[in-house]
Amino acid sequence: MSGICQVTGAAPTFGHAVSHSHRRTKRRWNVNLQTKRYWVPSLSRHVTLRVSARGIKSIDRRGIDAVVAQLLARGERI
Repeated sequence: MSGICQVTGAAPTFGHAVSHSHRRTKRRWNVNLQTKRYWVPSLSRHVTLRVSARGIKSIDRRGIDAVVAQLLARGERI
């Protein structure tokens, strides 16, 4: 999986870098991905996820059990 958040599904976006003279060159905005290890009480084991900063915030809000249940329902391997 290349540069995609496992929780939010955020992927890199593409566009142009525009110079002062207005020349355009291709560029890419990458997602702020972090590798985080969480303890999941419902599975009674640790889970390593590649999540963006926004994904970490949503895990803090919703709880790791709810997020892991959503990932498993989606059919994603953890």
